[in-house]
Amino acid sequence: MRQVFAPWRIEWVRRDEERPDDGCVFCAFTEDDADRENLVVARSERAFVLLNNYPYNPGHAMVIPDAHTGEYGDLDDEQLLDHARLKQRTFDALETALEPDGFNAGLNLGDGAGGSIDDHLHTHVVPRWEGDTNFMPVIGDTSVIVEALEDTYDRVREAFADQEGATVPEDGGAVVVE
Repeated sequence: MRQVFAPWRIEWVRRDEERPDDGCVFCAFTEDDADRENLVVARSERAFVLLNNYPYNPGHAMVIPDAHTGEYGDLDDEQLLDHARLKQRTFDALETALEPDGFNAGLNLGDGAGGSIDDHLHTHVVPRWEGDTNFMPVIGDTSVIVEALEDTYDRVREAFADQEGATVPEDGGAVVVE
């Protein structure tokens, strides 16, 4: 058995103990004001950006509509446009904060699509760098994340805060974008 020690992850484990599972985890984030603890870096009127707690690469984010649906066609025009605009801002923020060589982006829709949350659609945005896949995931079946989530959060949040029309809450919560 392979063991990878990640002691910083205990905060996430304990967080689950403190919050009872009362439905969709993404819906819980729409009303929770513990943005930093939940890794919510930005919010718009109808969507939010969450750093993935189990990232493929540093900066792996999810752009999530507030509407609870697993069907892309269920989003009305306002929700769809807000989600798309927030994806644009997410690409811009990640570009500024992390300077990747490119991105992978996409939705996992439906039970067979490989996502673990089927009933609340979300778009993954994964920064990529030339040579970011090495022998570890190929031979060692292990992914190496080179930066702590908290450090990535700070850099990406700052990049959102520097965008035109952004409002930075004094309490340190997620940046609010138009």
